[in-house]
Amino acid sequence: MTLLVAAAPERAQLAPRGGDVAPRAIGPQEAEVVAVVMDARTETPAVVLEGKRDHRRLAMAIGAAEATGIAVPLHGITPPRPLTHDLFLTLFGRLQVSLTRVVITDLRDDIYYATVHLAGAGGELTLDSRPSDAIALAIRAHVPVLVEDRVFDKGGVDGAAPRRPHI
Repeated sequence: MTLLVAAAPERAQLAPRGGDVAPRAIGPQEAEVVAVVMDARTETPAVVLEGKRDHRRLAMAIGAAEATGIAVPLHGITPPRPLTHDLFLTLFGRLQVSLTRVVITDLRDDIYYATVHLAGAGGELTLDSRPSDAIALAIRAHVPVLVEDRVFDKGGVDGAAPRRPHI
């Protein structure tokens, strides 16, 4: 499968008419997990996210196992035995902890960073996570995937194949 994504409109196309520039929203934006695709050129799987606020796209290169961990729940498939992410959500439930959201926080030196946010009787807890694991958990738990604007700025798709960063 070839990775096909539309480029985001130019800033000038997003600005209101008459020269007034609307203030940019601050903070991470919710993103939809659009697909897990295979880049035919590099033969690397990638997860494609699209911001719900500005429709920018981000394609993160991931490994084959990570692609499976995201694609299985994305396509509504229930495996006969729980995968690792299913096990974690079962564990969270037994511990009376719930996943509230995941945030793709940064892209530095070709490495994506993410956090998972949990809530329980002891309060809120934020844990460092690989973005692919965070996304796999979020899809299963039906919680938002948020992406910081700087991640879209640094790694957004411009029609080219995704870079091969480590996650």
